[in-house]
Amino acid sequence: MRIGLIGTGRIGSFHAGVLARHPGVGALVVADADPARAGAVALAVGAEAAPDVPELLGHGLDAVVIASATAAHAELIARAARAGLPVFCEKPIALDVPGTLAALAAVAEAGTELQLGFMRRFDAGYRAAREAVRAGRLGRLHTVRTATSDPEPPPAAYLPLSGGLFRDCMVHDVDIVRWVTGREVVEVYARGSDAGPAMFREAGDVDTAAALLTLDDGTLVSATATRCNGAGYDVRMELAGDLDQLAVGLDERTPLTSLEPHSPAPPPKPWPGFLERFAPAYEAELDAFVRLVRGEGPNPCDGREALTALRVADACERSRREHRPVRVDRAGSS
Repeated sequence: MRIGLIGTGRIGSFHAGVLARHPGVGALVVADADPARAGAVALAVGAEAAPDVPELLGHGLDAVVIASATAAHAELIARAARAGLPVFCEKPIALDVPGTLAALAAVAEAGTELQLGFMRRFDAGYRAAREAVRAGRLGRLHTVRTATSDPEPPPAAYLPLSGGLFRDCMVHDVDIVRWVTGREVVEVYARGSDAGPAMFREAGDVDTAAALLTLDDGTLVSATATRCNGAGYDVRMELAGDLDQLAVGLDERTPLTSLEPHSPAPPPKPWPGFLERFAPAYEAELDAFVRLVRGEGPNPCDGREALTALRVADACERSRREHRPVRVDRAGSS
């Protein structure tokens, strides 16, 4: 199999290494807006480098992986679809609903596949949580708590292009809540704080946020996110029911210190970032994509899932700005 990779930044470089050593990938061709960077990554992993996207798409590919800047995702998805190629794309498809719908329409018209990169679906802890909920281990699920905490803010130049904390960061929590519980978010109430670095205020964004999500069966979800968690990278989920309570992401590297007597010592090596925490999940999702392209498995995260999560994130942003609960618009969602 011959796969093209567009984007060789941090996550793109990681994907390049995974794909280059995958036994189902015979050849890898990479391209980037910075040809020199693409060339360096290609040299490091033993891949070919193309000078630009049109050249890459002319390399007789079987599939495309998109890890470029967010603003280019929708156009690249459409171009690959028109070329008849299955696509794996990092979230999001686009930062707005119209752009997302346009890309999905291009995929549907071409009759190709689009798999979205919501990597938490491939994490062992979240998969076990999904199985536990479906097996009835918790009884009636009544409360879910999620936390996504980055150890340090992204570059200031990234913020105006990110879509904001809800669309860029908390959208992962939205997707995994839907996937684990099997329920839909019907209403949100969200607040945000920009009391941290000035660059967030200048970008019209917030550095910390909290949202109350109501699911369609009445389950309540409290979701928090921050860009300023100095202790380390912390992504967790707690699920509480009338029979049991479970946690995902609580291990010896969780950047959390208990102040209770006789509690474990602080983690000696807390998670520093998303690539380290979710490396196995990233590898698993690309393996699933290779199997999808080969006709050996179903699409584990169809592109329409991104539209549903985006609608919830949009509702959160609207709730934050308008200081009120907002019903989730599901028109056109899967």
